[in-house]
Amino acid sequence: MTSSTALTAIPVDVLLMAYGQGFFPMAHDDGEIHWHCPDPRAIFPLEALKPDSTTARFLRTGRYATTFDCEFAAVMRACADREETWIDERMITAYAELHRQGHAHSLEVWSGDELVGGIYGVALGAAFFGESMFGVNNAGKVAFHLMADRLRDAGFMLFDTQYLNSFTERLGAIEIPRSEFQARLERAIQEQAEFA
Repeated sequence: MTSSTALTAIPVDVLLMAYGQGFFPMAHDDGEIHWHCPDPRAIFPLEALKPDSTTARFLRTGRYATTFDCEFAAVMRACADREETWIDERMITAYAELHRQGHAHSLEVWSGDELVGGIYGVALGAAFFGESMFGVNNAGKVAFHLMADRLRDAGFMLFDTQYLNSFTERLGAIEIPRSEFQARLERAIQEQAEFA
């Protein structure tokens, strides 16, 4: 993959080819979209993910309503609504088309009629590439753990989170060498996992 793209939305076939090779795009401050394939790579071990006590209480009490694949673009825009973001209009256009074609998914968390949390990502075979999440008052963690439950139930083998940071580490992310990630990815995209 080249390091950047022109100032247009990325075509779906290019995105799918890139994800299949372990690359993902991010909009940079220079106005271009650059391709990343970090070493080490951060993943969430699906079998080991457990909510903290506060999030578990939110999940048990059903404080929030949730939907799946109902407000994909709204989740992306909420994820982009921060001081520093790699999500611009080209990314939203490209991923909304991925979603329309069934390759990208979102989980939304609601407090009444207000969207208060969500997560979105790309599905390829039995690999899910978590792109971003947002939330207020623990709603983001609720979205994350409900998405993890869906991934396990659907038979996904790989939950990618790209880079490790303090937040993803608290959620349970670990780093593995890129070579190991590529081997896991190759196996996962040969399998088929489908959301119910």
